[in-house]
Amino acid sequence: MDRNAPGISKGIDIWLIWLYLLLAGIGIMAVFAATYKEPDPMMASFFSFKTDYSKQLYYFLFAAVVGIFILLTDSKFFTATANIWYAVGILVLLLVFPFGSKVKGTESILRFGGIQFQPAEFCKVSVCLALAKYLSLPNMDFSKTRSQLIAAGIALLPAIMSILQSETGLALVYFSFFIVMYREGLPATILVVGFSIGVLVVATLLVDSDVLAIALTVITAIAGYFVYMMARRKSGIIMKVVIVWIICVGIQRFGVPMIFKNVMQPYQVERIYSTIGRDVPDEYKKGEQTALVQKKKPNAKREETGVDYNVKQSKIAIGSGGITGKGLLKGTQTRYDFVPEQRTDFIFCTIGEGFGFVGTTTLLLIYLLLLFRMVTLAERQRSVFSRVYAYGVVSVFFFHIAINVMMTIGLAPVIGIPLPLISYGGTSLLTFTILIFILIRLDADRQMVLR
Repeated sequence: MDRNAPGISKGIDIWLIWLYLLLAGIGIMAVFAATYKEPDPMMASFFSFKTDYSKQLYYFLFAAVVGIFILLTDSKFFTATANIWYAVGILVLLLVFPFGSKVKGTESILRFGGIQFQPAEFCKVSVCLALAKYLSLPNMDFSKTRSQLIAAGIALLPAIMSILQSETGLALVYFSFFIVMYREGLPATILVVGFSIGVLVVATLLVDSDVLAIALTVITAIAGYFVYMMARRKSGIIMKVVIVWIICVGIQRFGVPMIFKNVMQPYQVERIYSTIGRDVPDEYKKGEQTALVQKKKPNAKREETGVDYNVKQSKIAIGSGGITGKGLLKGTQTRYDFVPEQRTDFIFCTIGEGFGFVGTTTLLLIYLLLLFRMVTLAERQRSVFSRVYAYGVVSVFFFHIAINVMMTIGLAPVIGIPLPLISYGGTSLLTFTILIFILIRLDADRQMVLR
């Protein structure tokens, strides 16, 4: 018998497995609390595969089998096939264009009989592996611009394809891989520039265009003056400051309006303006959805339209839970379907209403332990491949958790981001399971140098 053959218990991180099982169990309970209808027989309906919570249970059992299979797989399999995973992921994303089905505004769903599969969700595994493979290449110099552009291309190609499939929410997830690149040597300046552009976009939506243009001019002039006075070599600084000013004003005057008018869908524009508490400007109103909302309620206030309804009901549900919650199956907002998508995107409010501040805080602490444990595993890897992959998993989980929770309490636009291991959905649960169990398998062989 080969003593070097992978074993299911040899070297695995039991704490990460327990956290996974705990979160998956909370997820099944939350889906049950959100979708159970009296007088269905409780136990029988759990195994009928006719209710959402019974389906979630079977999804979990299938995902657990896949996880066990991963633990029995040699770690070198993932390094050897990383590029194949990426190629398959891109290929499946391409299949969506001719064969995809439109479900709730997104065209990113493939149907196989009665089974739905979302390639944009699963492709996160492919990007994690491919990025780890690329950054672990021998003689990799990530300080070079060419290497940085290739790594960015690996992460952003699925994002672009997802946007073309009207799946903007999942497309944004792929930007989380820039955190991994930063860990591996991406200059902090790039992240600062990206964050600054985000702040500029938000300011463009909140501040009058003329006032903001004047403010940008003053700020750029003051910053340019201090840079000029502190610089040893003053040649070319004024030209660089002028270029920065042109870019900032260009984004504010032309970039943001062009994207909002010609790229984004009407419902996406409405959700963004809803989040910042403002009405959509007339120049951005277009399409059937805006007209439909206005037709239904021509005299309605902004907070009474369908754009704000989800978040409004979600905040009511969370707030009504109080400190300790109303108890399992005793909530009113979630039990009587006041909150749309309460089993998927807004499942956090189900936990908030049922178990209150204590329940939501406990859930967030469990997530915090999960992230901390994965970072610990990442930092103890000898292999660059394993470390990059681990940080990729951490980044994906962090982005999903942060955006989903902020989405349900009105701090971020509603972009359809599921809560990891909690929200209903077979593809989502399977994807997060694969991400975690590959990490566990790689960590079990952390003394090896994988390439």
